[in-house]
Amino acid sequence: MKPTLAALAFSLVSLALAACSLERPAAPATSAPAAWQFATAADTQGAAVPRDWWTAFGNAELDALVQQAHANSNDIAAAVARVGEAQASARIAGAPLWPNVSGFADAGRQGGLVVNNEVAGTSFDLGLAASYELDFWGRHRALRDAAVANYDASRFDRDTVALTVCADTANSWLQTVALRERAAIAQRNLDTAGAILATVESQYRAGAATRLDVAQQRAAVAAQRRTLEARREDANDSLATLAVLLGASVTRVQVATTVLDAVQVPAIGAGVPSAVLVQRPDLARAEAQLAAASANVAAARAAMLPSLTLSGTVGFGSERVRTLFDNSLYSVAAGLTAPIFNAGSLAAGRDLAIAQRTELLANYRAAIVAAFGDVERALNAIHGIEAQLAAHAEELDEARRALALAQSRYRAGAETLLVVLNAQQTLFAAEDEGVQLRLARLQGAVSLYRALGGGWQRAGA
Repeated sequence: MKPTLAALAFSLVSLALAACSLERPAAPATSAPAAWQFATAADTQGAAVPRDWWTAFGNAELDALVQQAHANSNDIAAAVARVGEAQASARIAGAPLWPNVSGFADAGRQGGLVVNNEVAGTSFDLGLAASYELDFWGRHRALRDAAVANYDASRFDRDTVALTVCADTANSWLQTVALRERAAIAQRNLDTAGAILATVESQYRAGAATRLDVAQQRAAVAAQRRTLEARREDANDSLATLAVLLGASVTRVQVATTVLDAVQVPAIGAGVPSAVLVQRPDLARAEAQLAAASANVAAARAAMLPSLTLSGTVGFGSERVRTLFDNSLYSVAAGLTAPIFNAGSLAAGRDLAIAQRTELLANYRAAIVAAFGDVERALNAIHGIEAQLAAHAEELDEARRALALAQSRYRAGAETLLVVLNAQQTLFAAEDEGVQLRLARLQGAVSLYRALGGGWQRAGA
């Protein structure tokens, strides 16, 4: 017997050591670049990203709308509920680490259908029962750790959703303001086209213009009217999108800002690339999911090993209630179970957990690469648009000067109507393009704030 018991003990110790030497997830293979490719010296001198980054645009209406979206967003409310679900799941997963204790109270009466004193009797039982599975291989601890990691991932997901809602609200508001400004530009150009048409019709009646000139200018007026209606339609669509983000109906959403010049362009400090790894909640979520997957691998391997369960009861029993506490009873038991044949389901469960961990590791690395790419694209867009705005300022000045000269020369009979029409269309396009460039510049700042994590920090950091 002694050699047999020694061999069994040695086998159990060997299995324990094998279970404790579980593989750890590989570290991310993606390294952070030393500096941003599209950053300038000014980017590193800007202010760090604040938690309420939208206030840097200097517009009270935007501040109020973002706060309203954060308070009323259904997406954020759903994410908060998922945090509660994950927290409850973590408590459930940790429960098997403690004994399961229950109380019992029984009363019974039995007897024969015919007179039989030998089977007749009354019994009363009262006591406690407890059972506990020894977590010798760490299976329950691993499941608890996986649930806690999933809880952390849900909190990071909530923060990611909140950042996304705030950024989408800012972008939608900027889009609405820009479309309304473009509609105002279209209205001014429609008024200009109408004034030119009045001049052409007057000259036609005086014999100084042809029927063709009148038809061309009327077509230009109709085109401007069509453009104006298109801008108004787009502005209404953008307002509806904003209302959805705010969790309100369109009739209850008011946008008083009419021009993008009422919005400041913030100075944003991009920092060093390595800082992005700890500034983004989506990366923290991917990391937590990877930790949960690693714990699931440990639990799947531990499930392939024997389990030992202890159970016991203590209480009182009697045939009469008044003497119930005179007779104390107890029982203890231990049970050992080990998987022998399960058609490979436990091994398949282990392989599934390993494959899931490998997938999440690849997703984590991809998220890191995507985060660097988000910042680079935002920086590139900002600097590219700033260069375009500098060139556009000169373009707009010359377009205004050209239209004024064309109208003056046309009234003097030195130019044809075609020259005036071309100058008018050039100015309209330049003014409209200017609003789009300013919108792109402001939305580029929103994208950079989002790419940098929106001032997010881990709780307790």
